[in-house]
Amino acid sequence: MTDMLQATLDSRLAALGMTSPVALAPMAGITDLPTRTLVQSFGAGLVVSEMVASREMVEAKPSVRDRAELGAQVEGTSVQIAGRDAVWMAEAAKLLAGQGARIIDINMGCPAKKVTGGLSGSALLRDHDHALRLIEAVVAAVNVPVTLKTRLGWDDDSCDTAALARRAEDAGIRMLTIHGRTRCQFYQGGADWAAIAPIVQAVTIPVLANGDIIDAASATAALATSGAAGVMVGRGAQGRPWRLAQVAAELGAGPAPRVPRGTTLVEVVAAHHAALLAFYGNDLGGRVARKHLGWYMHEAGTPSDLRRRVLTAASDAVAPLLAEALTGPQRQAA
Repeated sequence: MTDMLQATLDSRLAALGMTSPVALAPMAGITDLPTRTLVQSFGAGLVVSEMVASREMVEAKPSVRDRAELGAQVEGTSVQIAGRDAVWMAEAAKLLAGQGARIIDINMGCPAKKVTGGLSGSALLRDHDHALRLIEAVVAAVNVPVTLKTRLGWDDDSCDTAALARRAEDAGIRMLTIHGRTRCQFYQGGADWAAIAPIVQAVTIPVLANGDIIDAASATAALATSGAAGVMVGRGAQGRPWRLAQVAAELGAGPAPRVPRGTTLVEVVAAHHAALLAFYGNDLGGRVARKHLGWYMHEAGTPSDLRRRVLTAASDAVAPLLAEALTGPQRQAA
């Protein structure tokens, strides 16, 4: 990246409180507060909460409210809301802003049937006028920046998100994140970063490219192909919470993180496991932690039999196994 391009990135994204052009994608059941906190500790331009349903948030259903309240006020955090009704969306945004949320992100990209079936998420790409009513209501409701995450379109015949992007910017949206697939693609095929370029060219606000960006090489390619101001990383951070900082460093936007190895890695994973247990409680926390432990062990090359022992162990028996699972002789020799 050139110095001039880097300066442009800094000036536009810094206004949103971002410290680098690399953000953590919201992932249901994954980017909870303990995980976001860990990623932030290594360095991230922005982390985004798991999506919360606006009406359920306002009506205070505990599972939804807890997920959004905890950490909403943390610096460098955006809270993502979804819905189909302007009143509920505005009320949820006001509630979150009152709790200290620094940025409100609107989800118009989730492809899940249970979301689109309720006319939320990427279903809104089929009705730009209604999507704009939601955007206008949220922007008018709060004094914090409002951003938008969406996709290329509903399907290959309706990739007109550039038009929506222009209208969203006029309505007050401060940043866009575009996943380089349509809703009907879900997560199949490769992300089309080139298709993000017309959206970047249609607006003056910064755009983050999302989809299949897992490391510095893919981030560099996505930026070059799309012309985006930054990138959003999702699965690339699974089992590698330092990955965002690595990508930012490669882009010339921050210092390289010290990647934990050996006993330091064991300490990081043990602390993450303990934080998940404290956050959710032993039973649910143990179940949630298994996916993270699996990713860490995949990265470490843990043998399948030892991996199975860790993943089937009682929560209080996991920590004593981590040293062998993550730094045993077979990994040291690899």
